[in-house]
Amino acid sequence: MRVAVYLAVEELLAEGPSEALTIPVIAARAGVHPTTVYRRWGSLGELLGDVAISRFSGDIIVPDTGTLRGDLERWATDVATDLADPDVLALMRATVGTGPEGGSACIADRHAQLTAILERERSRGGDPPDVERAADALLGPLYYRAIFTGHPAEPGWARELVGALLR
Repeated sequence: MRVAVYLAVEELLAEGPSEALTIPVIAARAGVHPTTVYRRWGSLGELLGDVAISRFSGDIIVPDTGTLRGDLERWATDVATDLADPDVLALMRATVGTGPEGGSACIADRHAQLTAILERERSRGGDPPDVERAADALLGPLYYRAIFTGHPAEPGWARELVGALLR
């Protein structure tokens, strides 16, 4: 049932605006009763958050180029590329629209990846910025540009964000 519901969400988001997305519509597409969906997820926000977590987990490999700059540049470029995917963008916009928990679902895995990169640099003896500063400098602009402006980030721009962070 979970796979059918996830697939229904992704198909419906690909077909039209997220405003039309409701649990009864999703349930009908998935071939289950709306009560079943409400019992499992409780709300549209919880369902979309769960779909986002499953979709965004593990998509981007944490790079190991040997340098903090190289790792962050490759990672930021990969994130920018992922955010340019129309299906990813539709799911993120719908999920973020459900409230703070939706936004958290969209970035939890990215924070974990960023933490791993920064911790690796600490283990090399470096002094990287803290995770919050790095997230504000990298994820903030990348996600803002993707979600709110509709202009995907170019790889060169993503690398410039890294340069600004490491100055």
